[in-house]
Amino acid sequence: MDNRPALPPEIARRRTFAIISHPDAGKTTLTEKFLLFGGAIQMAGQVRAKVEARRTRSDFMQMEKDRGISVSASAMSFDFKNFRFNLVDTPGHSDFSEDTYRTLTAVDAAVMVIDGAKGVESQTRKLFEVCRLRDLPILTFCNKMDRESRDTFEIIDEIQENLAIDVTPASWPIGVGREFLGCYDLLRDRLELIDRADRNRVAESIAIDGLDDPKIAEHVPPHLLEKLREEVEMARELLPALDPQAVLEGHMTPIWFGSAINSFGVRELMEGIGTYGPEPQVQKAQPREIAPEEGKVAGFVFKVQANMDPKHRDRVAFVRMASGHFERGMKLTHVRTKKTMAISNPVLFLASDRELADEAWAGDIIGIPNHGQLRIGDTLTEGELLRVAGIPSFAPELLQTCRAGDPMKAKHLDKALSQFAEEGAAKVFKPTFGSGFIVGVVGALQFEVLASRIEMEYGLPVRFEPSQFTSARWMAGDKAAVDAFAAKNKQHVATDNDGDLVYLTRMQWDIDRVERDHPEIRLTATKEMMV
Repeated sequence: MDNRPALPPEIARRRTFAIISHPDAGKTTLTEKFLLFGGAIQMAGQVRAKVEARRTRSDFMQMEKDRGISVSASAMSFDFKNFRFNLVDTPGHSDFSEDTYRTLTAVDAAVMVIDGAKGVESQTRKLFEVCRLRDLPILTFCNKMDRESRDTFEIIDEIQENLAIDVTPASWPIGVGREFLGCYDLLRDRLELIDRADRNRVAESIAIDGLDDPKIAEHVPPHLLEKLREEVEMARELLPALDPQAVLEGHMTPIWFGSAINSFGVRELMEGIGTYGPEPQVQKAQPREIAPEEGKVAGFVFKVQANMDPKHRDRVAFVRMASGHFERGMKLTHVRTKKTMAISNPVLFLASDRELADEAWAGDIIGIPNHGQLRIGDTLTEGELLRVAGIPSFAPELLQTCRAGDPMKAKHLDKALSQFAEEGAAKVFKPTFGSGFIVGVVGALQFEVLASRIEMEYGLPVRFEPSQFTSARWMAGDKAAVDAFAAKNKQHVATDNDGDLVYLTRMQWDIDRVERDHPEIRLTATKEMMV
């Protein structure tokens, strides 16, 4: 890696990252504060504030607003100091994890948010595993220090043990809960004090000369000061020092402590992302990797969002630029169909505001409005037939039959469902036998979201009913063998949205039986979103 040329300054200043956390750890609030410090918004909205209060900027679907959860991963770009941050928000709710997994293929680093009282929770662990698979660098923010939270060493131990990663403190909390005064910045020997009066004001920072500087005593009461000195000394002895290279390789995570709702610790975290976060990285692709400094443009679709503007049935493909300098109006080759597309109205997202993107560099995320030509996993290039690898599609864990409330409208339902399938919001299977559609999702909440979106966006009331099947597997193997097997097992076979054959099963026993009796057929739980 070290012999790569230096990146052009425009690309080198980009930091593209996602925030991962368990639901309710405060991720949406942190996102808001990033935008606030990046100058993108003036006043951070409360996630669940009164209806009239400004809505959180990154949540735009009606259901997200009603429930206070983020369902769709949205992307936002903003400047901070001399950096350009591209933040991809990921749904924390476990029912939407597939969207999140795919989002993690489009970023170069992750910010892990944990709750100071709850520590490492199940969803965080799952998402962390995905980051681990890709060796993503991770920066950690321990939130809600202004509430009763656990002992600092205990939190750090839990991360080290549960996630098997070295943790190095970038700041150290002073007091906890009501007594939480702020943090001591270990990287720059500064005192950062919290300002509780104005949640949107940046807390003051006092330059001091080490922990023995008498000036500290003016700001920190004696009992907290003594504890701080003791703990910092222990931390410096027991915990590893910050090694920027180990952070980039994904073996070490620096941790900042703070309270996002009080805007505290956020600026230090952002400075940390700028200083220790990775520049745009090389993307794995076939037949060769794509380096960000290449002159020719390449990018790939990692998410499709339908009906961002319900009035215009539009679809926006979120594209991560992998290389080059993109300019509006460019003609790019859509590798799957080998057709040329003129990208005339690409958009940049500033939370829910979009503006036309005149240009974009490797590392940026742009939205390309289209009418269904672009799917998840598609690659766009300046002519070379490259395909970005590794964007997964998972077998759904829950299956239900979907029927239109009005049988006359079955055709419309077909269209609505295929749109959601292309968006990656659900898997839609058309059984070879019988009528109706079988919809598969990763989490139960997604059925509610789908039903409400089909009704809102298509004016079609639908009902989901239990299906006799419990899981779906893609069939792979010699085409003749697969076709022969499918012909014999019609009542179990369906096709997915891409026309690939799927075997629907009632229980694990069905899968084992096929594997035993038909060694020539492979049943897989994932398929690469590539063509």
